[in-house]
Amino acid sequence: MNIDLKGLILIVDDTPSNLEVISEALSQAGYTVAIATSGERALQQVDRRSPDLILLDVMMPGIDGFETCKRLKANPKTCEIPIIFMTALSELDLKVKGFELGAVDYITKPFQEREVLVRVKTHLQLRFLTKNLEEQVAHKTAELQASQLQIIQNEKLSALGNLMAGVAHEINNPVGFLSGNIQPALDYIKDLFGLLDLYQKKYPELDPEIQKEIETIELEYIREDLPKLIASMQEGIKRIKNISTSLRTFSRTDSDRPVTCNIHEGIDSTIMILKHRLKASESRPEIAVIKNYGTLPQIECYAGQLNQVFMNILANAIDALDDSHIPEKYQKIPRQITIQTDTDCEQKQVLISIKDNGKGMSDAIKNKIFDEMFTTKEVGKGTGLGLAIARQIIVEKHGGTIEVNSTIGQGTEFIIHLPLFNLFPDSDCNF
Repeated sequence: MNIDLKGLILIVDDTPSNLEVISEALSQAGYTVAIATSGERALQQVDRRSPDLILLDVMMPGIDGFETCKRLKANPKTCEIPIIFMTALSELDLKVKGFELGAVDYITKPFQEREVLVRVKTHLQLRFLTKNLEEQVAHKTAELQASQLQIIQNEKLSALGNLMAGVAHEINNPVGFLSGNIQPALDYIKDLFGLLDLYQKKYPELDPEIQKEIETIELEYIREDLPKLIASMQEGIKRIKNISTSLRTFSRTDSDRPVTCNIHEGIDSTIMILKHRLKASESRPEIAVIKNYGTLPQIECYAGQLNQVFMNILANAIDALDDSHIPEKYQKIPRQITIQTDTDCEQKQVLISIKDNGKGMSDAIKNKIFDEMFTTKEVGKGTGLGLAIARQIIVEKHGGTIEVNSTIGQGTEFIIHLPLFNLFPDSDCNF
């Protein structure tokens, strides 16, 4: 690779003639040159503007070259800048000391212009090659991490979707059988009661044994309660159907293109699946879910992946409320999760807010909450991937944003923005 980049070079020397000679040679070669007449001034200049290479005189009053180099290498902002010492000293020990402090080369006085230019060019090329390699490594690492997240996300969605779809299918068969047979059963019961009524009408004087059995089984109570019992069974079947529908809605498999869906249905299905965790426990009261739904359009999105985002955020909110210690049995502070949705026509966005009134989090945790492998949970209870995947789904798959607001003792709020202009280019927000 042929690299001939002209960088900024800082020359540090207390002798004006040396500064003039070297700066002129480098300027004519096309380099940008800055000068400093002491180690103190060099440190000040580097702090304001970082050069690509430093030519540093060893023998200077005040802070000499060795001390200046030592301070530059101790600073994380300047430690990677290559330093070439300029000296008339030939003692081996001094040269070794310079290399030990972090210098990359020496230029001896009196200067040879061609030697200076060759050494400067060589070390600048090494500098730019190193920076370029570091950037490539960082880029490839980010790509690999994103790819790994995508694989994990797809596997989780596929496994979860298959499981829930299978459960929903297994539920549907017996539920369909029960639902289809309850009404005929009610008709049969009505017919039987009608027959009993007719029998009693035709034969009002019942056999004593039959009369005793009627009293024993409390026929009148059965006549009154059996329809109620069947009605409660119908309600139970209805609830099972709702659960089955929620499972199917949550486990929607995504195609390679977004599909039209109802955001509220996805949130509702997630809440239904987590309902068992919202009930009261020995350590806390029931967690109330307050839904303030606005008027949202049917939007095109990767529905299954968005449901996974809702699942991660809501599950974390429940965890936060579970971890909030309650000194007295069921304090008066209600534990709740508030979900609010709205459409911002001016910004052409759908806004989704999920807020809990749990323990909140510090700024240090908040700044890392979307980092891969970061978790505040105990070993074995969290992978640190949930919110990282959630961020990738919102930002990379949907072109939106996700942010977190949190204060210790006041809870946490996740705000999701999904851009409508990506999904409905011609939308005028008249839903």
